[in-house]
Amino acid sequence: MKAVVSEKGQVTIPKELREHLGLTRGTILDFEAVEGTLVARKDLATDPIAKWRGRGRLPDGAVSVDAYVSAARDADCD
Repeated sequence: MKAVVSEKGQVTIPKELREHLGLTRGTILDFEAVEGTLVARKDLATDPIAKWRGRGRLPDGAVSVDAYVSAARDADCD
């Protein structure tokens, strides 16, 4: 697929590629030149795991994570 660089240096990424790569409005791309080739990568501005940190809760009665994991493993073996 080809695209033309505008007078302002802008390029429209073809819709098929945007959809395939999940590029939506506001997606940040990080550009670099690698051996004469322009490479663009989605920039993960935030840690994708960060929104989940601190959301896990142990069931009532669990003393520690280690104890809970040990009990869960023992239950799976039965």
